[in-house]
Amino acid sequence: MSSSTTNDPRSSLSAVSSVRTVGKHLVSPIRALSFWIAVALPFLYIPLLAMDLSSRPVIGAFLVLLLCNAVTLLIGHSHLQD
Repeated sequence: MSSSTTNDPRSSLSAVSSVRTVGKHLVSPIRALSFWIAVALPFLYIPLLAMDLSSRPVIGAFLVLLLCNAVTLLIGHSHLQD
């Protein structure tokens, strides 16, 4: 009983290399978009702060906006640092 599958190291390395190449092409635009979203999101704080943060929906929106800003900062922090 012989197996018809072979473990060729060259084909495995080629597959890993192609996955890394595709990953690099996908990660770069995502980082750039996250960076610019993180730059733009603070402008949305101004109307919320003008509403005095006195009601629950406004506080909730502010906290969600703050969380989104933190996440986009984490994702996009290395944009253009290559």
